[in-house]
Amino acid sequence: MYNKLSPYATDFIDDAEILDTLDYAQKNKSNRALIESILEKARTMKGLNHREAAVLLDCEIEDLNEKMYALAQEIKQKLYGNRIVMFAPLYLSNYCVNGCVYCPYHHSNKHITRKKLTQEEIRREVIVLQDMGHKRLALETGEDPINNPIEYVLESINTIYSIKHKNGAIRRVNVNIAATTVDNYRKLKEAGIGTYILFQETYHKPTYEALHPTGPKHNYAYHTEAMDRAMDGGIDDVGLGVLFGLNLYRYDFVGLLMHAEHLEAYKGVGPHTISVPRIRPADDINPDDFTNAISDDIFAKIVAVIRLAVPYTGMIVSTRESPRTRERVLKLGVSQISGGSRTSVGGYVEPESEDENSAQFDVSDRRTLDEVVHWLLKLGYIPSFCTACYREGRTGDRFMQLVKAGQIANCCQPNALMTLKEYLEDYASPETRQMGEHVILNELNHIPNEKVRNLATQYILEMKEGKRDFRF
Repeated sequence: MYNKLSPYATDFIDDAEILDTLDYAQKNKSNRALIESILEKARTMKGLNHREAAVLLDCEIEDLNEKMYALAQEIKQKLYGNRIVMFAPLYLSNYCVNGCVYCPYHHSNKHITRKKLTQEEIRREVIVLQDMGHKRLALETGEDPINNPIEYVLESINTIYSIKHKNGAIRRVNVNIAATTVDNYRKLKEAGIGTYILFQETYHKPTYEALHPTGPKHNYAYHTEAMDRAMDGGIDDVGLGVLFGLNLYRYDFVGLLMHAEHLEAYKGVGPHTISVPRIRPADDINPDDFTNAISDDIFAKIVAVIRLAVPYTGMIVSTRESPRTRERVLKLGVSQISGGSRTSVGGYVEPESEDENSAQFDVSDRRTLDEVVHWLLKLGYIPSFCTACYREGRTGDRFMQLVKAGQIANCCQPNALMTLKEYLEDYASPETRQMGEHVILNELNHIPNEKVRNLATQYILEMKEGKRDFRF
């Protein structure tokens, strides 16, 4: 029997339960009464279980699919409003001992240029990112205990937080590194990280082991149980994800939701974020070699159903996706995106030459951060650089309680406007600044709490006088 309370991966990611769920979904994909009842349950914003979500994903009734998309937009608006959190990845090193067949970092790739940033090089990268306007980074590195030990990651985090250039500051470092020990997670927590992110890649154990034939990542259980160890180490915000295209998407979709259910039941709080990357071209990697690639329509439906199933979680789409695709899924549930990204080691300071390649994947959205901010404003969104929840202790179950109660907007909406104002003052192009000022004035008037509205308005006026306290 499926046991989401078990600490063992093969219990909370139960193959028999997933296969039975997929069969159930196929049998009920045209069951109008059942699908309508699931949508009504989703409307309460209490979430759906993996079996209910699988039925929605397979639904073939067109008018109910349209209703599903509309409901996803409605729930996203109620819980997250029109705020979109901005971040950028920072690649420290592409040295790796694993043999992952879908990643150009795999140890046997002799074409890729191997790089590892020194602390001075990290400093230069961070200054470039600060000068763009970024406040939140996602730290990336390959798994290599010799070249990339935990001590290197911790030193790098300390370096990043220490850099204050002009009005710039990186206020939150999220970390995406290989599965590690409880003791190492405790060290990351003490270093002040935000969210610990780790993609499962695929939840199908035989496929996982075939895709990771060598290296420590080959251990399916150790990798899948990493979030439990991270929480045991005191990290209460964790981020899940799969790499769609490696395996049958329905299987991984169900596994992803079962993992979220496990964390909610066993650890008391579900994932802070869920990422939905799709496989992309890269050095030594051809996505055509992977026959389970998903279409844009399926991708959009996955995003919509995740928003219904796990309404409290933030959803992330990176520059792997094109501007057109990102615009589509922003409506359906995505609440965080990257902008101005470089996926190569040292790529912010100096773009790579044609004969040099240290990137993990090709970027589809190559626009600058300012172009992305301008685009979001034009679409009616509020680009947010806020990180206040981390410093105010609104993490883990405290954050989730606020989201589930529909109260997080009272914190996030004014903070989003104030951090947008910071961006406009310090980094925006004239065109972006003009559009952003109009958005801020309009949105300030819609903050329902008068006290909060007045405080936000006062701070925004003070910024024009050069007063800053970086409270957000």
